[in-house]
Amino acid sequence: MNTKRLTSLAIFLSISIVLSILESFIPSFSVPGAKLGMANIVTLVVMYMYGEKDAFLILVLRIILVGLLRGSIFAYPFWLSVSGGMLAFSLMYTFKKLKVFNMVSISVMGSLGHSLGQILMAMFLLDTAELAFYFPLLFLIAIPTGIFVGAVSQRFLLIARQAFEVEDDELFE
Repeated sequence: MNTKRLTSLAIFLSISIVLSILESFIPSFSVPGAKLGMANIVTLVVMYMYGEKDAFLILVLRIILVGLLRGSIFAYPFWLSVSGGMLAFSLMYTFKKLKVFNMVSISVMGSLGHSLGQILMAMFLLDTAELAFYFPLLFLIAIPTGIFVGAVSQRFLLIARQAFEVEDDELFE
């Protein structure tokens, strides 16, 4: 990995950490657990700019570092973040590989996956199946937030490619 790429990825990781922490100060639509998912902007941009492996690395490092910074590593919120992030990434990866969906559609799938992953983990941790009834509400919120994140990601990708002077042939070196 060259220095330029490593530096770019470190900057993206920093941005995702800041977005994740800033988002915790935004009210959650009066629905517990519902968030915009702004840190996912970085995951999508890195996925399109450098590939899925680097995006996954940024996602995992962000979850761990934010958990450490918040003092919630291995606590309930950490496991919700892990489960949501992993299912979101899996869906985004799968739908991106199909090559028929655009960034906004892939973002919506990530948003839905994150909600489902969190619900499933909460059902496991709290040992209650009744939380499944909460998913339709999160589903309705996940669609517009996924559209928002996808639209911002598309714009940010253009800006990032110019800022880091990344050409299409350099993307997956």
